[in-house]
Amino acid sequence: MVTEIGPTVIILIYLAFAMGLANVCLLLGLLNSYWKTYKEIKSQFTIGLLYFGSFLIIQNILVTIALVVPLIVHLVPFAISNSEFGPQIVFILINMIQLVALSILYKITKN
Repeated sequence: MVTEIGPTVIILIYLAFAMGLANVCLLLGLLNSYWKTYKEIKSQFTIGLLYFGSFLIIQNILVTIALVVPLIVHLVPFAISNSEFGPQIVFILINMIQLVALSILYKITKN
C-alpha cells in the first residue's frame, strides 16, 4: 500500500538534511586542517586523510542532495509504503552517527 508522506516524515527529512549539512561543514573544516598539515610535513598519512575526507564529503553531499530533491522537485513521485517513516529514519540515523563521529574527529584534530 502506497501512502502520501506526512508532516512527521517531512520534519525528519529536514532534520536529516540539516545533519547532512553539518557533516559537510565538519568535513570541510577537517579537509582544511589536513591540507595545512600536508603543506607542512608532506606525509603519506596526511595524503590518505585528504583522500578519505574527499570521498566522505562526496558521499555526504550526494546523500544530502538525495534527501532533499524529492521535496523540492515535484516531478519525482515521493510516496512511501507500509510505514510513515520508511527509509527516512535510516538516513537520519546514518547522518546522526556520522555527525557524532565527525564532531569527535574534528575536536581531536583541532586540539
